[in-house]
Parts: sequence; structure tokens; C-alpha cells
Amino acid sequence: MSDQKSQESIRKSIKKTSEKKKNANQEEKDNKKKLEKKIEDLKMEINKQEKEIEELKENVLRKTADMENMRKRVEREKSEYYQYALFDFLKELLAIMDNFERALESKNQKSEKGLREGIEMIYKQWLNLMQKVGVKPIALKDQTFDPHVHQAFISEESEDVSEPKVLEEYQKGYKLNDRLLRPSLVKVVMPKKDK
Repeated sequence: MSDQKSQESIRKSIKKTSEKKKNANQEEKDNKKKLEKKIEDLKMEINKQEKEIEELKENVLRKTADMENMRKRVEREKSEYYQYALFDFLKELLAIMDNFERALESKNQKSEKGLREGIEMIYKQWLNLMQKVGVKPIALKDQTFDPHVHQAFISEESEDVSEPKVLEEYQKGYKLNDRLLRPSLVKVVMPKKDK
């Protein structure tokens, strides 16, 4: 009987071991399937990421090409702008030059008055054009010397003034909008320096 019990115990033990082995094999198969599934999911994710990377690369290349094309177009337009920026201004300037030529060619001017009137008309036309493009003469305000817009060509000292004053303007100064184009060339009287 004891032999029988021991055989029974061995069988039970073998059965348990066999079941454990079977369970372990099943668990190993399940784990293997899970891992294979995980590997497959990761491969799919990698493929998806690679496609996104390729799309991004193509997008960057497209944007870079667009930017380069835009840069070239802007450079071309800028070059054309500089080349033809003065076109309209020069057309109007040519009309004034034509009038000067007509005045010089008219040899049968009998009076200086007619010539003077012609030149005055051309001068007015010139001033209108300058005003149209934003060129304005610098006005002498209360004869006060302003080094920002006046250039002293000649200066002399006098006891009659307490601050520098403009006595005479030799050449007009001009501004283009608010920027100094050319300073006025002036004669200045300065306060006398004490010795």
C-alpha cells in the first residue's frame, strides 16, 4: 500500500509538473504572441514615423525652394525698381530740358523781355516739379544761423549781434521731405569775441 501511495504521489507530482510545464509553455506562447504583437505594433509605428519624416523633409525642401524663389523674385523686382525708379521724374525733367532748348534755339528773339519771360516760365515749371517730388527750399527764418541747415561760407564779427545771424544767402539750400538735401551757403555775422 505504501508503494501504491508513493506511486500515486509520484503520478500526482508528475501530473502537477506536467500541468506546470503545460501552463509554462502556454504562458511562454502567450508572452511570445504578446511580444510579436508588440514588435508588429512598433514596426507599424516606425513605418508611420518614417513616412511622417519623409513628408516633413519634402515639406522643408518645398518651403526652402519657395523661399529661394521668393528671394530671387524680390531681388529681381528690387533691381528693376532701382533701374526705373526715376523714370517718371526724368520724363518730366526732359520736358523742362526741351523748353530750355527751344529758348536757346529761338535766335529771332527781338527783345530780352520775351527771353526772360520764357526762362521764368521754365523756372516755374522746374519749381513745380521739385515741389511735386518733395524738394523744398530752406527758408531763412528771422535770419538766425542754424548749423543744421546752413553752411557758413564767409563769417565776420560784429558787436551789434549777440548770436550768429545770416547776413546773406549765396546759394539756396533744399530739403527732400524732411531730410537735408543741400545746406544753404550763407554769410554769417558772429558776436565779437572778447580778447
